[in-house]
Amino acid sequence: MPQSAKSVQKRPDPQEIRGFRHYPGWLVSTEQAALVEDLRAVVAAAPLFSPMTPYGRPMSVRMTSAGRFGWVSDRRGYRYSETHPSGGAWPPIPESVLGIWRAVSGSDRSPECCLVNFYAEKARMGLHQDRDEADFAQPVVSISLGDDGLFRIGNETRGGATQSLWLRSGDVLVMGGAARLLYHGIDRIAPGTSTLLPQGGRINLTLRVVT
Repeated sequence: MPQSAKSVQKRPDPQEIRGFRHYPGWLVSTEQAALVEDLRAVVAAAPLFSPMTPYGRPMSVRMTSAGRFGWVSDRRGYRYSETHPSGGAWPPIPESVLGIWRAVSGSDRSPECCLVNFYAEKARMGLHQDRDEADFAQPVVSISLGDDGLFRIGNETRGGATQSLWLRSGDVLVMGGAARLLYHGIDRIAPGTSTLLPQGGRINLTLRVVT
C-alpha cells in the first residue's frame, strides 16, 4: 500500500491557484506504481466503459468507479448510480486512495465515490462544474497518474478569463471552498511525458462525498 497518509518523508506544501490547492509531486514513483496496481483490481471488478452523453455522442474519456456510488452518463443524463452499467455493484475504494483523501481533504467524512477516468492520447474533458453532489461544503480531491494533462480553470459561470496548469503524475489537487463550483476541464494530454503506464495515457481519480 502506498504510504500516502503515513509516510515519514516530507510532503510538498500546497500551491494556491484560483482557490485550488495543488500539491505537486505528492506521490513518489513507487507510490504511484503501487496505486496503479490497486486500480487494476478496481478495473477488473468494474471494467472501464465509454459513456454516452445525453446528446448521443460518446465521451473521449473511458471511466469506471469505486465506492458506494459511481458516475454514469447515457441518454437519461449525467448522474450517480449505485451500480456499474453491467448491473454489478462498484468495488470498494482502495485504502491507498482513502489515505490520500484523509491527508489532504480536511473533511471528517469519507468519500462515497472514486471516479476513475482514463485519458488516451486524444482524450479531453470540456469545461464543467461538479455540482451533482448534495453538499458543496465537501471538497473534490483529484489525483493524477501517468502522462501530463493540461488542466483549465474557469469561473462560476461559463465565459470569462481562464487559467491553465499542467498536472503531472503524482500530483494531487483539492477543489474546495470558493473553488468548489468553478468550471474546469482537461484541454489535452502530453503523450510520452510519463513511463508509469506501459501503454501511455493518463489516469485521473476524483474523490467525492455524494450525499
